[in-house]
Amino acid sequence: MAVATAAALLAALGGALWLVSRRFVGSRAQRLHGHGDPGLMHGKTVLITGANSGLGRATAAELLRLGARVIMGCRDRARAEEAAGQLRRELAQAAGPAPDAAGELIVKELDLASLRSVRAFCQELLQEEPRLDVLINNAGIFQCPYMKTEDGFEMQFGVNHLGHFLLTHLLLGLLKSSAPSRIVVVSSKLYKYGDINFEDLNSEQSYNKSFCYSRSKLANILFTRELARRLEGTNVTVNVLHPGIVRTNLGRHIHIPLLARPLFSLVSWAFFKSPLEGAQTSIYLASSPEVEGVSGRYFGDCKEEELLPKAMDESVARKLWDISEVMVGILK
Repeated sequence: MAVATAAALLAALGGALWLVSRRFVGSRAQRLHGHGDPGLMHGKTVLITGANSGLGRATAAELLRLGARVIMGCRDRARAEEAAGQLRRELAQAAGPAPDAAGELIVKELDLASLRSVRAFCQELLQEEPRLDVLINNAGIFQCPYMKTEDGFEMQFGVNHLGHFLLTHLLLGLLKSSAPSRIVVVSSKLYKYGDINFEDLNSEQSYNKSFCYSRSKLANILFTRELARRLEGTNVTVNVLHPGIVRTNLGRHIHIPLLARPLFSLVSWAFFKSPLEGAQTSIYLASSPEVEGVSGRYFGDCKEEELLPKAMDESVARKLWDISEVMVGILK
């Protein structure tokens, strides 16, 4: 019995050591791309949805460091103000003797589960902002129980696709007048498991939370490609990315048994990206001169990647666009 116990402890210790080495020596030791010139984004205004936590917060922090004027569009204003205060303090500490090199941070309320909120947000922003250089459609909801938005849409499709669809449409004029400008859309590799079912976009016939998330992420890609086609010649680019598996609160609707949580925490620490690591492709597409003029592409780890045929189906992309216009009230 003692020998078996000792063997089990040694195996556990060996596994833990292997995880630690994997974390610091393996793929997590990849070089970060976000160490650009602190003035790279000086004079540029960037809107990031869902910027108070996770990927959005990490993206905001780095673009601020690069000198951008960052607008945080967030559903919970109190949480956003708290996050903004933390970001400002972190930035002031990092800037040291040259605080003027850092960017400016603005908080605005934006609930993508409410078309009314999206319209009010855009109306205010268009009145106050003379230009918009980068729009980052980052906010999202992941595998939630079946629920509907204020306008009666299935929550994941409504927030991840339709809310951002309307937001982008209403801000296109400002983006065009600010050209060269960029739109960055955060999708997911899980798009591979999704499908666009035009007979049940609202999931009223059946609902599977995993499938519906994947469908919303496939919609993000189809939207990006169709938008890129429509923006040809405007000097406004739009690209889509997957951030990889990242340790964020996006999975708050996923139930993990209490006894399994320590193991899950260890595995996520060892194998998942940190928010800053996961945000690198968003930062790259928003700021890098390397992608100036590049549009309609799909990126991961700051490199272009191939898409499955279903994500490149132009007829499906155009039909989804037309139906989305009707759903959000652009066309009656």
